[in-house]
Amino acid sequence: MSVLIRAAKTSDVKKIRAIIDTYSVQRKLLSKETVTLFESVQEFSVAEVDGEVVGCGALHVLWEDIAEVRTVAVLEKMHGQGIGHLILENILTRAKDVGVKKVFCLTFETKFFGAHGFNEIQGSPVDPDIYAQLLRSYDEGIAEFLDLESVKPNTLGNTRMLKVL
Repeated sequence: MSVLIRAAKTSDVKKIRAIIDTYSVQRKLLSKETVTLFESVQEFSVAEVDGEVVGCGALHVLWEDIAEVRTVAVLEKMHGQGIGHLILENILTRAKDVGVKKVFCLTFETKFFGAHGFNEIQGSPVDPDIYAQLLRSYDEGIAEFLDLESVKPNTLGNTRMLKVL
């Protein structure tokens, strides 16, 4: 089996949507509006096997030195084949390429992310000045990252993790 990790295209959004929907029903991922997926398609990488998109993940830059890993998911039939690891490694490489020094995630998959050097954190991993700037964002993911009461605190009950690159 050959796995290709590549930048997502607009034509991949329907498949990304289907993968996300599988996990959002299980409350493992937040559901996203299709328009949001199209608006952020450039943040996504996909895993392709034999021409079929079987996984996805996104890098969302929050600030000069920090980004969030979002929506890492692989079709259940493809679990155990290292595809999620390849997607995450691609995202981490992209983070380094754009100059990010820290990568954050909200996850239930602590063992998976821990295997890639992520550590559980409490509180905000940004300085107070940066925190004040991030408060101006309309992005719900950033609001969750900042643990703001304007969003349901830790909507899914998952763990906050951070990796220093």
